[in-house]
Amino acid sequence: MSVMRRRATEIFRYPTAIVGILIIAALVSLAIYTVVTIPYETAISLWRGGDNVWIDSPRNALPTWMQRFVQKKLPPTMIFDTKEQPGLKERTDMDGYSEVNAILEFDFDYDDFPSEITLYFTSPEECERPFAILTWITPDGRSIELTDLSINPQQRYAVSIDPKLTRLLNDTPPEIGLFSDPEADTPTPLKGTYKLVVEGYLFDEAADFDVKMVLYGKVHGLAGTDNERRDMMIALLWGTPIALSFGFLAALGSTIITFIISAIGVWYGRWVDALIQRITEVNMILPMLPILIMIGTFYSRNIWTILGVVIILGIFGSSIKTYRAMFLQVKEAPYIEAAKAYGASNTRLIFRYMIPRMIPVLIPAFVTLIPSYVFLEASLAVLGIGDPVIPTWGKLLQDAWVNGALFQGYYYWVLQPALLLMLTGLGFAMVGFALDRIYNPRLRGR
Repeated sequence: MSVMRRRATEIFRYPTAIVGILIIAALVSLAIYTVVTIPYETAISLWRGGDNVWIDSPRNALPTWMQRFVQKKLPPTMIFDTKEQPGLKERTDMDGYSEVNAILEFDFDYDDFPSEITLYFTSPEECERPFAILTWITPDGRSIELTDLSINPQQRYAVSIDPKLTRLLNDTPPEIGLFSDPEADTPTPLKGTYKLVVEGYLFDEAADFDVKMVLYGKVHGLAGTDNERRDMMIALLWGTPIALSFGFLAALGSTIITFIISAIGVWYGRWVDALIQRITEVNMILPMLPILIMIGTFYSRNIWTILGVVIILGIFGSSIKTYRAMFLQVKEAPYIEAAKAYGASNTRLIFRYMIPRMIPVLIPAFVTLIPSYVFLEASLAVLGIGDPVIPTWGKLLQDAWVNGALFQGYYYWVLQPALLLMLTGLGFAMVGFALDRIYNPRLRGR
């Protein structure tokens, strides 16, 4: 153990290994932070919630950090709610009815238009339905009547897809026409103070209503949103512990079991070794990816089922022959003969003398194997065979491909999970290559 500790400290002599360790440490820290701050059930409910959960988030919004690479000042999402801000509305009681005026006023100084405009109304169920007239007032004093409506207990008015308003604005989408400068030759946002005036009429003393206006922006959060309004940060964060756990467990399970089987085959020899070699040769010609696709298609896409199959298929891989060649040399070593002479059992000889001797060879192979299984899980998700419930990096890439993200210019949708995958592979590769130089006698002096 002292030899292994001494050689482990040698890793800090390699700058690339230090960079790799920092990358791995950052990923592990991110995974721990994610598990602690966002429970698994919460992450699943958020990711599968759809519009009901992400009702206040824009569709296909860029990450806020991309604002630095865009020349225009893009608008964020702005929300105005009379329930949260009662001072935005004023009630006046008349003879037989009441009048409620809600004025939602805001400053708009951005270089692009909102992506959508939606109003949400709520009113008591047991009362007579209020009636409201909606008027839009621009900074230059123009008044545009949006619509008039009877307010249901729960009502949504999608301004952006109102056909009457679109025709009124000369067939211009309302989110553009309501903010356009009328004197500009091309659609240009008119900066200044806008108002939405809601004139409501109540015909019941207990009646009332609240209105929430959501101006959906074009930038949102640190990771942006997808076509279902979901914050991609959920998948980027939770993809980290899932990817690392899958890669670590698959590499650990397949490597250790392969190592033990190789040692057992070499020690007992004869039909035991022959059987292991024949199974290995058959398994080596079996294509892993098509088998996993078949299992995911016809049996289960549960990530733990896929993990178990990956470990089983990885046990009798080509590495078993490499380990066998090494154990054949160890088997003839003098200390093995000495252990046999004082009566050591077969189990003790295998697990106490043969396997510990070869552990230094196992460590670099184990470290470099982790990212290959991380990429395998992502590949299955991209092909649509990944776990449909869990948000992962591969699932983000698969959603981006299905929804044509690259063709529509949503490069962030692909770049963010791809960058995390590349960092994972780079970090483990740097550490693995350094460990190989330390533990491999043929590379130690180079």
